[in-house]
Amino acid sequence: MSEKRNSPFLVGLIALVVVVLAVAAGWRLINGDRSLLRHVEVEKSVITPNADGEDDATPIAYEISRNAAVSIYFENEAGDRFYFRQEKPRGTGNYSVLFSGVVDGYRLPGETVEGEILSRLLQNGAYTWTIEATDEDGVTETAVGQLTIADADTELPEMRNFTVYPDVFTPNRDGIADRVRPQFYLTKEAASVRVFLELADGREAPISELERDIPANMPGRHYYDYEGGVDNGATPPPDGTYPLIAIAEDAEGQKIRVESSLTIQYGGVPRADIFSPPSGDTLEFSATAVPICDTLYFTVTVQNYGATPIRTTGPEPGVVYDSDWNYNTLGWHTESGAWRVAIGYENEITNYPYRWAVGSLDDLEKIGDYYYLMPGERAVVSGGIRIVNVFGDRNPQPVWAGLIHEDVEIAQFNTHVDPHAIQVDIPDEAHMPECEPREIPRKGE
Repeated sequence: MSEKRNSPFLVGLIALVVVVLAVAAGWRLINGDRSLLRHVEVEKSVITPNADGEDDATPIAYEISRNAAVSIYFENEAGDRFYFRQEKPRGTGNYSVLFSGVVDGYRLPGETVEGEILSRLLQNGAYTWTIEATDEDGVTETAVGQLTIADADTELPEMRNFTVYPDVFTPNRDGIADRVRPQFYLTKEAASVRVFLELADGREAPISELERDIPANMPGRHYYDYEGGVDNGATPPPDGTYPLIAIAEDAEGQKIRVESSLTIQYGGVPRADIFSPPSGDTLEFSATAVPICDTLYFTVTVQNYGATPIRTTGPEPGVVYDSDWNYNTLGWHTESGAWRVAIGYENEITNYPYRWAVGSLDDLEKIGDYYYLMPGERAVVSGGIRIVNVFGDRNPQPVWAGLIHEDVEIAQFNTHVDPHAIQVDIPDEAHMPECEPREIPRKGE
């Protein structure tokens, strides 16, 4: 009897449960699952991140039902936490990412590594992974699981002894500190190495490797070369102090960043010419005909119309050459990057044998141990050539001016400037004078 009495009650209870479940299922069908973090999956439980192409990484997938900040991190058995993603904003949707064992940079106890470790492999061992999502209302949901790291190639691509020389750099093609040479010792083969100057607006000015016996990205000492782009006619970065940075990344994705600083001074593309006045000769000579043993004088004006100083070297304006001398005779040999006014002629044996500084000491400014014509300045340059021989086979002889940027260039508009036909008055052989010997005005005397 009692079983019969209880039967309607049990039937009703079961019916009520079925209704509740049906309502819940209908609510979920209509309104969706209200959980924030769904369908979390870390496909593999063991990975071997050593770039051998087998089990180097595992896919991680999850779904977010509403806007949230998502973190993915790993904890070792000692409780140390390593972040793969930290509080990254995510909108509603499905997400997947490939995890290769690389997390945000960290250091091991007692470890000495030059520079900053940007990213690094987890060490071999067992880890608890956590995916954590926090929505805009502060609701947090997590999923956890286990992952083992094995056979990881954890050697870092270190760049040891990172140096920059010189650390004050004047990219203006004056032959003094025109280039900078960053260098370092790479301890491990890298997938990529970038060396660059970080500009004020965050852009990078890349610096090329000066490849020698060690191939690029291979272990060994590496040298880089930077001239601010001036060699290609580009304007270098504005004067100032900049971070000079190198970043190496290995095949596993580990990254090391080292940094020094580089100061740019007097940077710019040098620009100067022989000024052509509105009237009169650009190159003024004292005569159009000169007897043997007399001196031919000249005058030109040099202007620096660029934004950087131009370096010069002697002899000073006013020096008089004998026609059978040249600048080497006086001890003023070619100096790479120096500018000089010069006089040349058609039958010269050496190119532009007579050379002078682009200004007197009163016109120039001393920077360090060198003299410069500053931007926007002009200087009048005069000198002379005593004619002690026939001055070439032609007579009259075409004679012209030039402005030489030594070992760099003679710009087209600075060569063969304003030629003049100069006649040398040569008597017959019986009356040829013998010019009075004079002391050579040598450099430093």
